Amino acid sequence: MTTMSESAGAALRVAGGLAKKPSAENGKRGAKRATAPQRPEEEARVQYVAPEVVERVLRVLDVLAFAGIAGVGLHYLAPASWLQGQGRVASIVVAILLVALHVFATIWTMRESGHYRLRALLDPVRRIPTGAGVALFTGAMTALAGHWLLNMPALEWLRVWSAAAAGWFVFSRVLVWLWARPLEKKGAFKQHIVIVGGGKAAERAIDTLEGSPDLDVKILGLFDDREDDRSPEHVRKYRKLGRIADLAQYARENRVDLLVVAIPLSAEQRLLQILDQLWELPVDIRISGQESKLKLSPRAYDYLGNLPLLAVFDRPLSPWDWFVKAVFDRVVSALLLIALSPIMALIAIAVKLDSKGPVIFRQKRYGFNNKMVEIWKFRSMYIDMCDETASKLTTKDDPRVTRVGRFIRKTSLDELPQLFNVLRGDISLVGPRPHCQQAKAAGEIYEKVVDGYFARHKVKPGITGWAQINGWRGDTDTEEKIHMRVKYDLEYINNWSLWFDIYILVKTPFALLSPENRANAY
Repeated sequence: MTTMSESAGAALRVAGGLAKKPSAENGKRGAKRATAPQRPEEEARVQYVAPEVVERVLRVLDVLAFAGIAGVGLHYLAPASWLQGQGRVASIVVAILLVALHVFATIWTMRESGHYRLRALLDPVRRIPTGAGVALFTGAMTALAGHWLLNMPALEWLRVWSAAAAGWFVFSRVLVWLWARPLEKKGAFKQHIVIVGGGKAAERAIDTLEGSPDLDVKILGLFDDREDDRSPEHVRKYRKLGRIADLAQYARENRVDLLVVAIPLSAEQRLLQILDQLWELPVDIRISGQESKLKLSPRAYDYLGNLPLLAVFDRPLSPWDWFVKAVFDRVVSALLLIALSPIMALIAIAVKLDSKGPVIFRQKRYGFNNKMVEIWKFRSMYIDMCDETASKLTTKDDPRVTRVGRFIRKTSLDELPQLFNVLRGDISLVGPRPHCQQAKAAGEIYEKVVDGYFARHKVKPGITGWAQINGWRGDTDTEEKIHMRVKYDLEYINNWSLWFDIYILVKTPFALLSPENRANAY
């Protein structure tokens, strides 16, 4: 497996063509400048909500609403003659195209006039009249086209469209405002930034960020290993929060969305050391282009406000990907719970009748970004022998496992209650399997066996995963087994897509029934 130092070194040496572009547009929306690192406890806990996700979801809802309004209006107001006779099919095709063009024109005009930007959504009083004006204009154009192509009563259609579209616009914007306003006060739409480095380089990066208009970010502070005059305890109004070795723990206890490394690219060895400590974190890592002496094309950079950035590492899922995966998880898990509820009820009865104790076994395991989550399973061991820390591996014919437990463990039916964990948002349907803190391979804790082990926590853990359908499930009595699991986990993370998740879900039942997988589960 390629080491992260090698990967980072290669990235630095080809700085002009680095990775993906950072999601800087998230920070370009809003009207406030960067603020000081001191923040109320409430804001420290609130989860980041990317403005782009809010905007895209609202556009999708508008498309559905406007298409429905326009389609229903055309259907009921068009003359009966175009729904009959030889020209019926042609008339329907024309009507569908007219609705599609009308919706496209409305959404495009509203988008270009800024009606989907977060600032507009947080100020509905001023934006609702202009949005209604856009809808009235596109509605008038569609009414004239409908009258000319379909002999539709233009004035009646315009009245229906205007009333319904205006009603939807007011309803949806007020609803979004009621939801977004409290989150905006808590700072949910601000990107939280940490500056890695200190001294003049960090000062220049901070000055550029603070001098960028319409940039809504929060600089939490700085981390640097130097303790001499080159790196003072404060840069402007931001204080040094610790050494770089402390940053990983800080990022797991506080919300950090972006790391800006303010160190010259010429200091390659120092950059490699820094990136080697940080690559496991599920955050975007960028190098400030202000400190580069390379004469790169402006297109090699992306910008956070006026600050040029070079991408080194990206979080595996963009905010939109994260949202799509979360929606998919909850919808599919709810459907699976409904479909599998009779089987789950039978298993619960069997567990209860087989041995004393609760039906559900709860265990703390690593979740996203090393945070601990409580995982639910059907109890498969005798209650006085349950191992909540997983300090001892389960072995073949393990005396701790009940009769029912052996069956549900071999078939993985003991994992079904984790569908409730998915609904709660603790885990995903697909992802690296969640491990206990004390889980061992050949007597050693996992993170001591595998270099970069915690990189598998860049995404939420899953009920099933790429490693599991490739045969790597069951005990880890050798170091090779955990190495291979992590290898497949990282392969999944680096190649994630919604179709990849669907493929793994479809393959999971067949993989569980394979002789190899069943032999490794006990």
